Amino acid sequence: MAVGLGLLRLSPSAFWSMTPREFERAASILMPARAQGPSRQALDALMRSYPDRQGDQHG
Repeated sequence: MAVGLGLLRLSPSAFWSMTPREFERAASILMPARAQGPSRQALDALMRSYPDRQGDQHG
């Protein structure tokens, strides 16, 4: 509520009528952009470089 009513300065009726998706998009202006995960090619390269150890007891 602090973000919606305080930081975004939404009216109470606008705040309470928003869907969670609409609120997330409105609030995203306040958050830094998230880095994207690795591409499939980069992930495959990492998996080749650092394969799971056979017989590893730790996971």
